[in-house]
Amino acid sequence: MEQAIVTYTTPVVKLHYLNYVVIEVPPAILDQLPGKFEKGNYNQRLIIRLDNTIEWQCGLLAMGEGSACVTIQSKRLKELKKTIGDDVEVRFFKDESTYGVEVAEEIAEYLAQDPESFRRFSLLTPSMQRYILNYVTTVKNPDKRLERTLLLMRNLLQSTEGKESFRELLGK
Repeated sequence: MEQAIVTYTTPVVKLHYLNYVVIEVPPAILDQLPGKFEKGNYNQRLIIRLDNTIEWQCGLLAMGEGSACVTIQSKRLKELKKTIGDDVEVRFFKDESTYGVEVAEEIAEYLAQDPESFRRFSLLTPSMQRYILNYVTTVKNPDKRLERTLLLMRNLLQSTEGKESFRELLGK
């Protein structure tokens, strides 16, 4: 098993002004994470593991005053059997994946078979690439994943190169 970059314990907190449940990443921890000098404190993709139970690919959200946080979905809190205020052990690992998110088989295969779609996808910003991949991957039904892949790739190819928008890609 890969060695964690950093391990620490922190409470699960709710940011009422954003209505997010988060794991705080204090400045002392941020200083230990990779990519700080290449991308800045908050522009990093990591893998977070909580209580050695669940893990996922994540990014950091700046909180101000040198701190950051990682949002945590309620279903993950339930899986951990934790609530707001409970302590969790946090381990961060460097995310070595290409996009920083899971890639569904349907879109991976489509991009491998269509060079122009792959070229246009590769020109998108990393955040737009992750959005597209998440939009496809979060659907459980493989037929629906393929349907979303076809919709997004068709709209991507019809959009003006360098001026793509989420609205345009979704066909709205």
